[in-house]
Amino acid sequence: MEIEIRLFATLKDRAGEGRVSLTLPQAEVTVTEMLAALAAAYPALTPSLPTTLVAINRQYATPETPIRPGDEVALFPPVSGGSGPLAVGSEPLAVGSGHSLLSPQSSVLNTYFTLTEEKPDLNAIHARLGRPDVGAIATFAGYVRGATRRDGLPPETLHLEYEAYSEMAEQRMAQIAQEIQAKWPLIKGVAIVQRIGKLEVGEPTTLVACAAGHRDEGIFAAARYGIDRLKEIVPVWKKEVGRDQSIWIEGHYHPTDVDNL
Repeated sequence: MEIEIRLFATLKDRAGEGRVSLTLPQAEVTVTEMLAALAAAYPALTPSLPTTLVAINRQYATPETPIRPGDEVALFPPVSGGSGPLAVGSEPLAVGSGHSLLSPQSSVLNTYFTLTEEKPDLNAIHARLGRPDVGAIATFAGYVRGATRRDGLPPETLHLEYEAYSEMAEQRMAQIAQEIQAKWPLIKGVAIVQRIGKLEVGEPTTLVACAAGHRDEGIFAAARYGIDRLKEIVPVWKKEVGRDQSIWIEGHYHPTDVDNL
């Protein structure tokens, strides 16, 4: 069996390329068996493998998950920060489309998700969430800091470089919106925007907006939940670039089957 494996962030840097191939005698292997074969074939990846996350067909895998011919296999480090509860399902979206699942007049959840190199237009995003029954929108926005002051990171950040497993990332954004609706049923709209590429100090990086009829219907807690959950399950990574050092930021959260769609 021939397996093509996509690599992201730290693993891509270690391998020197974004895709590697394995040829195995079996017609089916587990994730554990695949990782053992990968370490033997690509020793440079070995230091990262103990904490590596594996996705099979854009679903988080366990050590026992089988890999079959034709499966889409991806390896990447945990994303940084956050904590959150169980997930519920949603539908995949087209990458970078700024896709809205439902029309602004729908009485169901109105959503907007995108990965983009462009700065988000807050007014345009709020307009997408606006409906006659929306009277309040709470928005969280993240920005590039110039001074991180954390052990192991450059003391001064010149810029950030964001990378995403795009095909899977927008699926997870849609999942987060459905989780928010399950926890706060009065929420009428969710927007999630994640920047990718090179971002300078002071530029916006992430935006999460939640809309409802009134400000006391969960929008503040929902927006906080949205950004925390994004930093758990959405496969996006950032590299802190300083004058003499650059490093990928890796988290500690390891998704399980309950984090799948």
